[in-house]
Amino acid sequence: MDMWSSIAIFTAINVVAVTGVFVLTGLTGLFSLGQAAFMCIGAYTAGLLATKYGWSLAPAAVAAVLLGLVAGFIVGLPTIRLRRDYISLVTFGFGEAIAAFLNQAVNITGGAMGLSGIPRWTTLELALVSALVCLFLVWGFKNSRYGRQCLALRSDELAAAAMGINVNRVKMIAFLLSAAISAYAGVLYGFYTSYVEPVMFGWTKSAEWIIMVFFGGINSLSGAVFASIFLTALPEILRAASEWRIVAYCTIVLFILNFKPTGLFGQYEISLQKLWEVWKKKAKDVEPL
Repeated sequence: MDMWSSIAIFTAINVVAVTGVFVLTGLTGLFSLGQAAFMCIGAYTAGLLATKYGWSLAPAAVAAVLLGLVAGFIVGLPTIRLRRDYISLVTFGFGEAIAAFLNQAVNITGGAMGLSGIPRWTTLELALVSALVCLFLVWGFKNSRYGRQCLALRSDELAAAAMGINVNRVKMIAFLLSAAISAYAGVLYGFYTSYVEPVMFGWTKSAEWIIMVFFGGINSLSGAVFASIFLTALPEILRAASEWRIVAYCTIVLFILNFKPTGLFGQYEISLQKLWEVWKKKAKDVEPL
């Protein structure tokens, strides 16, 4: 039972992180290879405040998210004006700079040895509720005026600007929301593993989240959530066959991206209204004559 609980917690944390990436990549069309750095900031900030200063879960989490927002503003202010491929390079450099700083700050962060002794406050209930709240928050953002503006500038920035959309402001809002969600995912991660080190938050983790968004469907939040659940749980379930689990993972991803470029869900979204309509249709079909 502990193994399944651990898989569920890690999956929920990944759902939180992927919803943040969906805001940036799925809605706005920007690619950040430094999203894991914001997760790193959240994990280290909350961990340091809890271990060295005795802060409890809630204030440590709030402080970590706020610091993630500050870092997002500092990185995003000059970055969002660049071309999309340059944004990937700048955020990649930001992630490497954070890792280098943590490795050098031995007296504060433990350096390459990492930070240990973090309280294990992330429970299954907290992880699941956090995933649902972040999912609802991103769903609301997607259906808001800012979400529609993000979709417009993703299609054509010049046309969006010509329609009166403040492109830089919209991109900054999306960047900050994505950074805050990633930082909160780091809080949950640090308070569950009880140990964090810089190598855990490399650019490959950011790339994994981007792959999950494309796997599920770049236009579908439901697809991104499904992909994060499936691609997080699958390697853990196949851990007994360690020599095959990565092969299976890569084969599935390559198959989907090559034969269904729009992802599994395409533009389809699961909603309560659609589920209600399906249920009513099935109930009507089974009614006795």
